[in-house]
Amino acid sequence: MKSILDKLDLYPEEMGAGTGTWIKCKGEILNAVTPITGQTIAKIHCADKEDYNFIAEKSLEAFQAWRQVPAPKRGEIVRQMGNALRENKEALGALITLEVGKIRAEGEGEIQEMIDMADFAVGQSRMLYGMTMQSERPRHRMYEQWLPLGPVGVITAFNFPAAVWAWNAMPALIAGDTVIWKPSSKAPLTAIAVMKILWRVLRENDIPDGILNLVVGNRDHVGEPLVNDVRVPLISATGSVAMGKNISRAVASRLGKTILELGGNNGIIVTENADMDIALRAIVFGAVGTAGQRCTTTRRIIVHEKVFDELSNALFKAYQQIKIGDPLLPETIMGPLIDREAVKNMQDALNDVKKQGGVILYGGQTLAGKGYESGTYVTPCICEARANMPIVSQETFAPVLYLIRYKTLSEAIDYHNAVPQGLSSAIFTRDLHEAETFLGQSGSDCGIANVNIGTSGAEIGGAFGGEKDTGGGREAGSDSWKAYMRRQTCTINWSKELPLAQGIRFDVD
Repeated sequence: MKSILDKLDLYPEEMGAGTGTWIKCKGEILNAVTPITGQTIAKIHCADKEDYNFIAEKSLEAFQAWRQVPAPKRGEIVRQMGNALRENKEALGALITLEVGKIRAEGEGEIQEMIDMADFAVGQSRMLYGMTMQSERPRHRMYEQWLPLGPVGVITAFNFPAAVWAWNAMPALIAGDTVIWKPSSKAPLTAIAVMKILWRVLRENDIPDGILNLVVGNRDHVGEPLVNDVRVPLISATGSVAMGKNISRAVASRLGKTILELGGNNGIIVTENADMDIALRAIVFGAVGTAGQRCTTTRRIIVHEKVFDELSNALFKAYQQIKIGDPLLPETIMGPLIDREAVKNMQDALNDVKKQGGVILYGGQTLAGKGYESGTYVTPCICEARANMPIVSQETFAPVLYLIRYKTLSEAIDYHNAVPQGLSSAIFTRDLHEAETFLGQSGSDCGIANVNIGTSGAEIGGAFGGEKDTGGGREAGSDSWKAYMRRQTCTINWSKELPLAQGIRFDVD
């Protein structure tokens, strides 16, 4: 543990707020705890309301200068940030594993997402295009342009403690915005380490403080002031549906903008025409990766009755081979849940499964004994369920997988779309009609729909986000920069007259 912290210049006590340099925070002390052992990794001095206000003012001040920097030059700074992350990929990946329990491959994979997002944003820094339109008035030119928006607030969750910030921060930076990051209180150290690395890049380029800002703190001292702050025109938030609704109401009340990435209850339809080997691999990764704590985790398998037994038997065999334990070890496939509260939530859900008539087919136990002293390790669980069971419509942030039988594709799609969430979805089939039906107007109602690919593991080239209770927000994708800018329509009259639109005449003698 110490070697990981040393590589990233992290200390037993850290300040949780800064603008390029750390400020002496006046808030409470937060213990950063690893779910691997339950040990405290470090103590974080959190921000209070006064500290937050200082950060917001500094961010707004820096915005006045940063927006004047040409976009390609802003892109060059982001390019250097991507390179700095490359140099620290292994250490940052290990820190993510230590802080939230992801296996090493997933931890480093998350840093690779940050690097990819930086590269993507660099390209977009030269593609902030506006459109010219034909004016109905002679000798007039009409066009649109996109201008920097202002300080952007980014609220991230523990399960992706670094990548989600980059999905927002990198396009925001090339757009000319400054960024205020409020990380999850369950993963503050990763945010601190990332800021230490990227602030060095800003200093090397003589960029003033306030471009990238960090503020660790609780809801009352930081969260509420941030979402209610008129100085912050856009809030991008990842978290629960309840949290997202509260944020949406608060930001809407001041006519601000939101990007919301909320609940996921992702389903896969497995038809009788599926390639079972491909489907099996996608399901296991989607259900067990990050111990079932991804927003894109596969939670429901809607499987044709003719292949139900074949698939369930294959899943049992695959689950029996999953190595559960210390995620820092290379042989581990699944690490711990984030904390004991998450374990309790999983057990409560499994109790509801049984009360509602479902059957636990495999797993679901809390592990104890040597190596499992933290009380955060569980065995991934497979349940047979019915689509109309209330628990199936809820997102349990744990490795709980529901198997649901269906007879017709229409029935399967109805089951799939019956839940409140609408993030990621998939169908496994070699039948063109089935695939296109799933992708058509009466098919999946999710923001992401895949054929013969699982629900987890989106690429940054496509817009990421969902519908219904997922929030409707989008991150990454070809035009992601537009969310972080304001659109302006401009008309230039280069004639010597003043014709009015719609042929209106208004003459004054």
